Amino acid sequence: MNQTIAQKILARASGLESVQPGEIITAKVDLALANDITAPMALSQMKAAGVSGVFNPDKICIVAGRHLPAKDPVVAMEVAKLRNFCTQQGIQRFYGSGGEGMDHALIQELGLARPGMLICNADSHACTVGALGCLSIPMGSTDMAYIFAFGETWLRVPESMRVRYLGKLAPYVTSKDLVLETLRLLGVDGAKYRSIEFDGPALADLTIDERFTITNMAIEMGAKTAVMAPDKVTDAYLERVGAFPYLPIASDEGAQFVEDFSIDADTLRPLVACPHSPSNVRPVAELKVTKVTQVNIGTCTNGRLIDLQQAAEIIRGRKIANGVRLMITPATDIVYRAALKTGLLEVFLDAGATINSSGCGPCGGIHMGVLGADDICVATHNRNFRGRMGHKDAQIYLASPYVAAATAVAGVICDPSEVMQ
Repeated sequence: MNQTIAQKILARASGLESVQPGEIITAKVDLALANDITAPMALSQMKAAGVSGVFNPDKICIVAGRHLPAKDPVVAMEVAKLRNFCTQQGIQRFYGSGGEGMDHALIQELGLARPGMLICNADSHACTVGALGCLSIPMGSTDMAYIFAFGETWLRVPESMRVRYLGKLAPYVTSKDLVLETLRLLGVDGAKYRSIEFDGPALADLTIDERFTITNMAIEMGAKTAVMAPDKVTDAYLERVGAFPYLPIASDEGAQFVEDFSIDADTLRPLVACPHSPSNVRPVAELKVTKVTQVNIGTCTNGRLIDLQQAAEIIRGRKIANGVRLMITPATDIVYRAALKTGLLEVFLDAGATINSSGCGPCGGIHMGVLGADDICVATHNRNFRGRMGHKDAQIYLASPYVAAATAVAGVICDPSEVMQ
């Protein structure tokens, strides 16, 4: 029976030869993840149920990188509790020193995610690591408590849909523009409870870090998860991070997809998602008179080295416009160190930017760049819902690092090609 990537991974995890969309299965989890927001709730549920231990400490990872450095005493105490729990349970993969970054941005850099794995994470953007050919599914904290205790979960096998990216991207057009165009077409619920399989020649030209931006934002389309078939680019990445070799996995010829979309990358130009939805997408050219007060580059969606390199390409030798704040938030400490070593952070500091420690920070409206009522922000984040980054009246636009950097320099939403003339 012809199977998609998602079906193959779930069949292996459930000990079955094949599975069908709509089937309810019980699946063994290869890696269980939670963070400093979701892990405390999961541990509370375990305690309430009388569970004293975890199923396998070597298959659990807790990354306390959302709020750190701690924004208040409550957060500091919660992180301390998580650290103590991991020590008691023998969980070696605890990251909570204050700069490691976010779970779904960090585990791939540590070599913990491989093609074919079933990963469950108490975070909506778990699907990010699907760019490596694994199935990473978001879970609630109660579900995560059960997984921590027993190492398995039940779920309905999602239908698979395919999005193909054709052609080649023009200068200053990126994977962020590809995923924004996909959101424009599908809306915020066009992939509801589906697994999206991304492929196509335009995708093959992207680095793994650029691909992470696409799978990260699949959840904004209502998807259950997202996945990409591994290729030579994946091989090189996995070998570099120490997650090689692996068993190749791809959808069978003739596998059934409930929908099949194609997007022509050749025709794309820089895009922006306008308030207050990631699917409210318009060309930059239509928004060029929009003034801004803040620009955010980074966090989990576009906070990798390639993103900072693209932003620095625009900003190098220039200054931020008067009245604009520029916040740079590397996704992880690994990215932070690489940006420091290659001189990127100096480029941003010379322009007048503020460099945040790795974490959610301004994206979740937590700290390090929260918006006020009159703020208008262009961000490379994944969500621009009302009140997401602070005050409910703040205006949030989503864009690529190129567009965000050009906007910081111009003071208005701007096509990067105009700044580089």
